[in-house]
Parts: sequence; structure tokens; C-alpha cells
Amino acid sequence: MDLSGKVIVVTGGAQGIGEAMSRRFAGEGAAAIVVADLDNRARMIAEELGSAHSVIADVSREADVQRVVSETHKLYGRIDLFCSNAGVFTTGGEKTSDADWERIWQINVLAHIYAARAVVPAMLAAGSGYLLQTASAAGLLTQIGSAPYAVTKHAVVAFAEWLAITYGDRGLKVSCLCPQGVRTRMLEDADGPARTFVAATAIEPARVADAVVEGLRAERFLILPHPEVGEYFRRKADDYDRWLRGMRRLQSQMPITP
Repeated sequence: MDLSGKVIVVTGGAQGIGEAMSRRFAGEGAAAIVVADLDNRARMIAEELGSAHSVIADVSREADVQRVVSETHKLYGRIDLFCSNAGVFTTGGEKTSDADWERIWQINVLAHIYAARAVVPAMLAAGSGYLLQTASAAGLLTQIGSAPYAVTKHAVVAFAEWLAITYGDRGLKVSCLCPQGVRTRMLEDADGPARTFVAATAIEPARVADAVVEGLRAERFLILPHPEVGEYFRRKADDYDRWLRGMRRLQSQMPITP
């Protein structure tokens, strides 16, 4: 995908990976960028980018996602690329409260579904369109110290796969972004083994944005800012039991209290 002249929506665009992508897309000559976020900082980002618009929205609410899409269509007439990027993190295992499970499910999974409901029909009617789903290496591998994050990011990968299979022959393109550690507020706010697990190899959001642009240009399904994640994924598929033993060894080196 050539980003020049495209109308792009980025959820979670006020900080971290979303902000870095918004800035990089502007540098690639996008016609318009809609920065959607619950944080009022989205307005500042949009003003700095110039050919941009901000929408204050809570992506865990379907009505808000629909509003982002409708405002974009009213302003620019179309959406060429929708980046479902907003996400949250929480530690814990099966004993994590129902409220925390529901919150992370709504933001990390349902928001992607709400976006697809809102944009896929128009993209199919136009015979073209692109969805970028931000998952995580945790969606291909796992997340030590956080069952909710591992489960929801696996679900994002699964939904992206389904979209690519179901609509790929009708003009809809899908990419799934699966970084490992990224130096964002999410990583800063994480604690214990969840942070230790990825901090050593964490990269800057700008490097993720670079990988996104390259991956979109190649129209590749999996976008891996950390290339080693692809090798880990292959090892997992080649010998699942061996991979599980290795992950248990890694976990044993960290203080874990699910």
C-alpha cells in the first residue's frame, strides 16, 4: 500500500505506537489522518500534523467507534486505512477479576470488531480498503505474568486472520502488527515479570512505525518489528511441547504470583 494520498484513521493515536504511526503516515504524504483517542492529547497531535483531525472517543463503546468512522466519512468521503491500535494491559491469571477481564476484552478485542463492523461494508463496496490490527508478540507466543493480555492478543490475531481469509479476495487487505517490547506508557506502567520479560529488547515507537510502513508497502499479513518473534513462532509450531518447557524455564527465573 502506498500511503501517499490516503485517508487514515488511527485509534490510540495520542501516544505510543499510535502517535508514532500518525506522525510517520503524515511524513509519507497521507491526505488526512484522523487521530482517535480517549486522551485529549489527540487534539494536539492532530494540530501538529496539519492535515489531520482528532476525535475524542472510547473504543470500548461501539457508538464511539461508529462516530469516528462517520465523522471521517463526512470530512473526507472515505477511509483507506483503519488502524485498530488502542490497547490496554493488566497483570494476573485466572483469578483476575471479572471487571478487569471485561475491560481488557472490550478494548483489546471488541474494539477491533466494532471497527470492522463500521468500515468493512464501505470498503467492500469500494472494492478496496486496508485494516491494520495492532496485536502483540503475545498474540503469537504468550505473555508471562498476564493471562488477560495473552488471551486478548491471541484473539486479535485470530480475528485478523479471519478477516484476511473471509474478505481477502474481495479487495480488503489486512495486516497484523505484533511487536514485542516497545517503550511506551503501557510498558512503563507494567510491573513485575510482565515488564522484565520484554524490557530488555524494547524498542522505540518510531521503529515500530517504520516497520508498519514497510509492512504495509509489502502488504504483508504479519508485521514483526522484532524479527526474532518470527523465529520464536516457528519454533513454537515445530515443537509445541519443547516451546512450553522453554517458557516454563524462563518463567522460573522470574517471581510469579498469578
